[in-house]
Amino acid sequence: MTPPNAAQRLENKWDASRADKMSEPEKLLYRSNLLGSDKRITNYGGGNTSAKVMQKDPLSGDMVEVLWVKGSGGDVGSIKMDGFATLYMDKLNALRGLYRGVDYEDEMVGYLPHCTFNLNPRAASIDTPLHAYVPAKHVDHMHPDAIIAIAAAKDSKSLTQQIFGYRIGWLPWKKPGYELGLWLSDFCAKNPDTKGVVLESHGLFTWADDAEDCYALTLEVIQEAMDWFAKQTEGKPAFGGAIHDSLTPDQRRATAASLMPAIRGMVSEKQHMVGHFTDSDAVLEFVNAKDMERLAALGTSCPDHFLRTKICPLVVGFDPAKPDVEATIAGLADAVAAYRVGYQAYYDRCKRDDSPAIRDPNAVIYLIAGVGMISFAKDKATARISGEFYVNAINVMRGADAVSEYRGLPEQEAFDIEYWLLEEAKLQRMPARKSLAGRVALVTGGAGGIGAATAERYLRDGACVMLADIDAKALEDTSANLTAKYSTDVVRTVKMNVTSEDAVVSAYKEIAVEFGGLDILVSNAGIASSAPIEETTLDLWNKNMSILSTGYFLVSREAFKLFKGQNMGGAVVFVVSKNGLAASPNAAAYCTAKASELHLARCLALEGAPMGVRVNVVNPDAVLRGSKIWQGEWLDQRAGTYGTDKDGLEEMYRERSMLKRSVLPEDIAEAAYFLASDLSAKSTGNIINVDAGNKEAFTR
Repeated sequence: MTPPNAAQRLENKWDASRADKMSEPEKLLYRSNLLGSDKRITNYGGGNTSAKVMQKDPLSGDMVEVLWVKGSGGDVGSIKMDGFATLYMDKLNALRGLYRGVDYEDEMVGYLPHCTFNLNPRAASIDTPLHAYVPAKHVDHMHPDAIIAIAAAKDSKSLTQQIFGYRIGWLPWKKPGYELGLWLSDFCAKNPDTKGVVLESHGLFTWADDAEDCYALTLEVIQEAMDWFAKQTEGKPAFGGAIHDSLTPDQRRATAASLMPAIRGMVSEKQHMVGHFTDSDAVLEFVNAKDMERLAALGTSCPDHFLRTKICPLVVGFDPAKPDVEATIAGLADAVAAYRVGYQAYYDRCKRDDSPAIRDPNAVIYLIAGVGMISFAKDKATARISGEFYVNAINVMRGADAVSEYRGLPEQEAFDIEYWLLEEAKLQRMPARKSLAGRVALVTGGAGGIGAATAERYLRDGACVMLADIDAKALEDTSANLTAKYSTDVVRTVKMNVTSEDAVVSAYKEIAVEFGGLDILVSNAGIASSAPIEETTLDLWNKNMSILSTGYFLVSREAFKLFKGQNMGGAVVFVVSKNGLAASPNAAAYCTAKASELHLARCLALEGAPMGVRVNVVNPDAVLRGSKIWQGEWLDQRAGTYGTDKDGLEEMYRERSMLKRSVLPEDIAEAAYFLASDLSAKSTGNIINVDAGNKEAFTR
């Protein structure tokens, strides 16, 4: 466990001058956010907090006691006031008379809406009875690694008493629910002087009659456990000691970049999955250790850990002393298939008559000696959070196995959590996946008008996007704008010169290690030039060909390599120009290079079809707004060619179109979305002109 030095100690962040001005519900929110701000206190989405508050009943006008408790599915670190459920305490107490016993405890969840105070639509969580039936006014339920390490140890009860005496009690494992709430109520009645309880294989409850006191107590108990573990484990090798050495950071990322697309292709049969790579010190210590495989096979203990990481991880066969990535990839298919068989057997052994149908049988967590941990899930945030949960599990295993013997959840208990009918009902209430959910896109020229608009269109429908551009400042600004709208999980950037083979290859390694692979390439990087043929220099000609022809070739070639490794199909969208079909005066180099792009797309459509890769083209015209190619000399040159000025150029283009309309970056983005989505699943080798109508660009 972590050594107890000043920099690593839990910090009491309570500001009394600020809190004194708050109502009790506001203090609950304040306390919750403080607790959730430190992952040593609780994991993402884990644990809950509550306060019992006197409020005026909107019907009777009487003052009544109301339980404010974190609602179902929330996260204490980011919760807002509307994230709390509110329930009448007298009605919650009345539920005791309706309880028919442990075989019927799930039906009690259906009564919770009848206890709602003030028509609050926030659904109450399964842990509501545990908070309601503790007599104290304020209750914290956290999942700190240090406490779960105690809770998951073979002699959990005696360790709890050894560390805390009888100030903190202990209860044996029981699945969260109404029965556990009654257990906790009974414990409090019999032990009125205790300040909290460790729940075996689960977590920590602490309570007090003052919000600040409850917060301080929670920190104090967790810190006490951390200090105890630090003392007990000082100087002892973790997990039986290291038997492997880590590769260098660059080697680790390169290995992950090679393995992740192969794994992604194998686990995305039912839905596109997104990957996340972690090589933190805690992960490397675990994957390199003697006892890693033994402990990994035991699975996780805390229900929150288990729901995110499955019954156990898949240990990838890889020897960092003799790294052979190709051999490892060759062996992955058998390893993944064996995991599925094992998962099916687990399901068959444990299923009950009313169990939901088996879900995805693939592993979520993949452990690689010398390299780190890979996680795959339905979206990037879930993949990242699943990895974070397994780091929590690693910390728990380190502590429990160092002072006792680590124990995962018993198999049947684990199954009953994973395939709990209440959990299934929660999954069924989830909103439908967006059309590009789980898809990964690379957009070249991603900091320009068309590139940024296309990236945003993809993000809006659930995709992950890597923006590639040669302009570092514009890339930074575009990324900041998109991450503010769609989160840091789904946006990545890479500075890339499409004419550099090394830069392109490196960019694809980055997208592989950041997201696990690729589904969509939007080749959009571009320049524009204008000069009469006799004034067109060889340098100008070569520059156009290098960026617009060679650049499109390089990014497409590397995309095809990735598509082939994944074996999942894919979509390539070339943003070309009406000038690929229709010649323009004083632009021979540009028009010829654009025509090259068109023909390259046709060739790639032929090559891609057998492996399900579609290649299509969008032909814009005169997209002035937001486009970097219309800045500087090109704008002056085209204005001169057509005998107008800068201000009149857009009007000239609009008037020459058949529809008399301006073409905007968002219009191109919509076409790029159509060609990348399943709406065009049966289209390849096609061209969509988005030019407001130009008969010279009609395809024929």
